[in-house]
Amino acid sequence: MAISARQFESKKAVLYKSIRSKLVSGDLLLCSGRAAFSKLIQKATNSPLSHVAFVIRVDDIDRVMVMESVESQGVRTVPLSHYLKNYGGNGKPYKGRLYIGRHTGLASLVKKKPKLLREMTQMAVDRFGYPYDKDEIVKIAGRIGLGLFGLKSNARLTDDQEYICSEYVWLIYKYIKINAKNATPGFIAPADFAKDENVCLKWRLL
Repeated sequence: MAISARQFESKKAVLYKSIRSKLVSGDLLLCSGRAAFSKLIQKATNSPLSHVAFVIRVDDIDRVMVMESVESQGVRTVPLSHYLKNYGGNGKPYKGRLYIGRHTGLASLVKKKPKLLREMTQMAVDRFGYPYDKDEIVKIAGRIGLGLFGLKSNARLTDDQEYICSEYVWLIYKYIKINAKNATPGFIAPADFAKDENVCLKWRLL
């Protein structure tokens, strides 16, 4: 069953340090931001979500990292803890709510093929520094507009080596045969990961 807006709203917050050890590589970081750009995405997709990324554990150096594509920098990685206390390097937390989602099929898939996690991580790292797909935002707005009038777009998701946040996660998941279903033809939004019946809402972080 898809995660509803009500579930996001009612989820009680837990301290990050209390669940840090329970996070697994491939978990989703689902963000509900309060910035103007975040509000635009939320309104356009009728969802509380504005950003999606995924988690990779690096236990050898005791770090839990977030791999993501952000408008200001493109594809990058930062410690998950930065979201909670030093987002953007300004000594302040991320403006908005943070959630962890988990794809129920990921753990069993990696258990059967343990090399997949390594390959997935390598693919994600190889794309560090790729630009954020700002042109795609304009195209997405057009596709949403068509949908409001009952018209369909013929656009298709492709790997053009420029990514909005959800495209980046979609590409990495697709590599290990986990296919997120896009609700609107031609693009995938953060909301689409919450609509996936295989994704469960684990925690809201504090």
